[in-house]
Amino acid sequence: MLKVGLLGAGRIGAVHAKAISSHSGSRLVAVSDVNSEAASKLAALYGAEARTNEAIIDDKSIHAVLIASSTSTHSDLIEAATKAGKAALCEKPVDLSLTRALACQKAVVPTGRPVMIGFNRRFDPNFAALKASLDKGEIGKSELLSVTSFDPAPPPISYVKVSGGLFRDMMIHDFDIACWIMGTTPDQVTAVGTSIVDPEIGKAGDVDTAVVTLHYSDGRIAVIKNSRRAAYGYDQRIEILGSAGLLAAANVLESTVSKATSAGVVSAKPEYFFLERYMRAYAAEWVAFVDAVTNKTSLPVTLADGVNALAIAEAAYRSAKSKSTVDLASVL
Repeated sequence: MLKVGLLGAGRIGAVHAKAISSHSGSRLVAVSDVNSEAASKLAALYGAEARTNEAIIDDKSIHAVLIASSTSTHSDLIEAATKAGKAALCEKPVDLSLTRALACQKAVVPTGRPVMIGFNRRFDPNFAALKASLDKGEIGKSELLSVTSFDPAPPPISYVKVSGGLFRDMMIHDFDIACWIMGTTPDQVTAVGTSIVDPEIGKAGDVDTAVVTLHYSDGRIAVIKNSRRAAYGYDQRIEILGSAGLLAAANVLESTVSKATSAGVVSAKPEYFFLERYMRAYAAEWVAFVDAVTNKTSLPVTLADGVNALAIAEAAYRSAKSKSTVDLASVL
């Protein structure tokens, strides 16, 4: 039985608490949060104890931690947990600073402890099926990838100011998806960003609408489109064009019922936001983590994957600012 400590009792912490407790091979032992009341409430739901980060990390009977705290704490907690001999699953990103993330990666290597970064979209059943079909060669060699990711509405400005910006906070998921599907990191990054959804986002120094092109050494291209607003719901689509065909993963809708009349065909909207859309992915992510840690096999998503995605985000940020293409090697 994998005994687990959860660091962070917010919205995403609650999702992870459910996944941990639902798995027959893991047990939630303790929960921590800067808000002690939130930690106590979540812990009580699953028969766990509310403790501090330090108490959880120092407890030798706890085998692993799931880090769902604020981004500014991620690198420090990864380092502390692995130094204490624990496995860790940490929400993205590794850090808002690429330099700090690289230092974290360097510090973790000597511990030999497994660290998985929470790029849960890899575990979405539809995206996973697309990747499996691609790897089987069903559409030949991949050539052009298109990733669409539109949020239903922008986050509060208070969040924008501490988020690290759209490239590091939102599009980082899509950078990881691109690396995963294409099987490698790009050589160059070209980004264009603007603030047309909410002028306050621009005043906060961020963008809310962006397109990034990833250029690969073998000539392949990936195009990623992000927006903080889609009036019809959470738009999550992937298309990959290959030498022998096309693979596409469409939106997951609120209902499979459609109405077809002489006036046209009407279907339901996409599921509203990430908790609805990716709940199965979060559960599958935890299953994969437990399996890897218990069986001492390779993790499906690594700390290096987290650093790579952050490096692409940094390159995209620099590209949008300079209005020029940036070599990925220049940011590492």
